[in-house]
Amino acid sequence: MAATTLRDRAVIRLSGEDVRGFVQGLVTNDVTKELPVWAGLLSPQGKCLFDFIVWEDGEDLLLDCEADAVDDLTKRLAIYRLRRPISIERDDALAVHWSKDGASDPRLKDLGKRWLAPADEPATGWLEHRLRLGVCEGRAELGDLLWLECNAAELNGVSFSKGCFVGQENTARMNWRQKVNRRLFVTMGGGGERTRAEYPAVNLAVIHARVDAIPTNAIIPEWLAASLANAEA
Repeated sequence: MAATTLRDRAVIRLSGEDVRGFVQGLVTNDVTKELPVWAGLLSPQGKCLFDFIVWEDGEDLLLDCEADAVDDLTKRLAIYRLRRPISIERDDALAVHWSKDGASDPRLKDLGKRWLAPADEPATGWLEHRLRLGVCEGRAELGDLLWLECNAAELNGVSFSKGCFVGQENTARMNWRQKVNRRLFVTMGGGGERTRAEYPAVNLAVIHARVDAIPTNAIIPEWLAASLANAEA
């Protein structure tokens, strides 16, 4: 059996009273509908603090997130919890798994199959596969950027009909104006002064660039091309 565990990911379990209602009022996507969904937890200004995939396990919600962000994300969620009887803890019994075969990643079907289960041997190839599809994630790549600049609308990471969430005002205003002047791109080779994350082992980098100054070595996947064309119109 192929190794499938993504060792740079971890699972946070939220359980207790009205967990969905609690999370629904915080994150960018609608967790009251079919899960999983990709979502962000933003600052009040609409900038990305954390991104994660939300799963369900009975009445509990599970957050598939960066392993390095678990402590900070748990603390941030606890601030909003106030006195609600909700438990927010890392679930070490579960790990995040990935395979190229299948299509269950809520961001983009070409990313492949994703599921939660006990850990096995570490998967290989995920980083390059994700980046070559132009998909960015994690604090190094997304952190402190406006959520729509992270290509969140194109990758199903925001609901504009769900009601309030932290950072909604700026996010909704940008969507209404249909004006995203800067975006994240993946480039072949280095990204120069606009580089946010660089991965020499796979000769790829993540940059934050103006849509009217996209470098020639940028990867422009089909899912992003339509939005860029609309921006030029």
